Amino acid sequence: MADKVLRIGGASGFWGDAARATPQLLAAEALDYIVYDYLAEITMSIMARARAQDETKGYALDFVSAAMKPNLTTIAERSIKVISNAGGVNPQACAEALRAVIAEQGLALTVACIIGDDLIAAAPELATSGIREMFSGEAFPAVDTLQSINAYLGAFPIARALAEGADIVVTGRCVDSAVTLGACIHAFDWGRDDLDRLAMGSLAGHILECGPQATGGNFTDWEQVTGMANMGYPIAEISPDGSFICTKPGGTGGLVTVGTVAEQMLYEIGDPQAYILPDVVCDFSTATLEQVGENRVRVTGATGRPAPDSYKVSATYADQFRGGTYMTFYGIDADKKARALGEAVFEASRNVFKAFGLADFSETSIELIGAESQFGKFAQVSGSREVAMKLAARHPDAMGIGILLKEAVGLGLATPPGLSGFAGGRPKPSPVVRLFSFTIAKSQVAVRALRNGVETPCDETHGQPLNPANIARPAPPRAKTSAATVAVPLVALAWGRSGDKGNKANVGIIARRPEYLPYIYQALTEAVVSERFAHFLEHTGPGNVERFLLPGANAINFLLHNVLGGGGIASIRNDAQGKGYAQLLLCCPIPVPAAVAETLS
Repeated sequence: MADKVLRIGGASGFWGDAARATPQLLAAEALDYIVYDYLAEITMSIMARARAQDETKGYALDFVSAAMKPNLTTIAERSIKVISNAGGVNPQACAEALRAVIAEQGLALTVACIIGDDLIAAAPELATSGIREMFSGEAFPAVDTLQSINAYLGAFPIARALAEGADIVVTGRCVDSAVTLGACIHAFDWGRDDLDRLAMGSLAGHILECGPQATGGNFTDWEQVTGMANMGYPIAEISPDGSFICTKPGGTGGLVTVGTVAEQMLYEIGDPQAYILPDVVCDFSTATLEQVGENRVRVTGATGRPAPDSYKVSATYADQFRGGTYMTFYGIDADKKARALGEAVFEASRNVFKAFGLADFSETSIELIGAESQFGKFAQVSGSREVAMKLAARHPDAMGIGILLKEAVGLGLATPPGLSGFAGGRPKPSPVVRLFSFTIAKSQVAVRALRNGVETPCDETHGQPLNPANIARPAPPRAKTSAATVAVPLVALAWGRSGDKGNKANVGIIARRPEYLPYIYQALTEAVVSERFAHFLEHTGPGNVERFLLPGANAINFLLHNVLGGGGIASIRNDAQGKGYAQLLLCCPIPVPAAVAETLS
């Protein structure tokens, strides 16, 4: 297959994605693989709790029941191979469930699973090894609070399973792009030294890993996207040299343009010149995108550096309790009335705490949706007549959250006028699940491919340390000087996409035209971006925002540190994952020459 273009469809971007994705992709012509990404940090902790209650659980049940069971006959008839990280914390149980369904249908499909990522059994040893959290420096969590510990494995074990005859490969925790890269390694016989090809295969996987986010979902120019109810899922047509075309099935909704693909390329990345994966360190700054047809974008030019000698590991653990509720207000000064009620609820709760000898809240939050509270000092609305208030808090004791939730209801008749609704019944306290990330030497993780009861060890000890100081950075673009300038909103000049990584967020900004990039780069300094997000950042000093240039895509990536209130799985905020942060930045005014501004109207 060395000369054949490999066609891979991405059918899932999270646990709970649309069941229609698989039959939609099966209707596309000449598909070789379908890949599925189900896992996030919170997903791992949920699956770990499920496994603790039932040793046959701990994986994405709907991968078996909804994605595979109704479609296995077609998959077998067309010789399409399937790769998925649906195994979660129990890939062997997932593989056994698949084999049972395959046997029921009388099919001859071989299932393999990749194991070794689950390190929960090593928790006592890890706890005494002096490991610190890789970003915050915090000490290792208490062992009895841990819910999951998983290393992010790579793609070569997947390729090994395919080479040994697997039709379906199920993994536990691997990097999201590995399900695509594994197929490429197997199909094209790429080696560990084919660094640029590995980087391009990883980029293809990164584009596919969030499903329709590459085909018009979450796109800045959302009005251009039609057929949202039947949004097309992405297909990557990958060549042996690693270059690929991103497209979607014919007759489906959505849109595949340079803008949609570029937004996904910048989604949830940090340093684009050091996107660290187990098999290769990718440099996306050199990648270029070209529209080569309707709903067809060609991607080339990403490069690779040698793989690291360690795995990233994510542990989840319980730390305190949280709870909150939504309340709606409308009428004159609805925002002021809502805030007054929120503050009264916290005050009443603290009075009860004193009576019971409880500690104060660890954190409180009042957000007024409809009053532009997410914009901080850049809000343009005052005196909103209709708002939804999200009231939330974190407390060391579940009893403290229970008191908060009771007081939120109890003050319902004492509030100023305009309270019109609660979010369902009274919510309950829930544990705060926090993320603890660290690295571990590859030599300490025993990765195996398991097929038909036979374990095959996978040698994954390859790699070397990365020194970011040795990376040559591209020269900043220079804007032409102009006496007369006009301020235009960034959205007129650029597309934007944002996402989360732990307690960090990134905002990717892509110039709509190459000539706009110098003006954007000149205006959007680290200081300007820091000011825009000052109300979210834990500190506003130097280094809280980093700026990276991607000349190939005419783009800039901003990495915001300690900005999500503890991270997506621990935050009590309305936007716990920074999904709307790009929208905040796209409102920022950018000075451009008057001649440029005239072309925008």
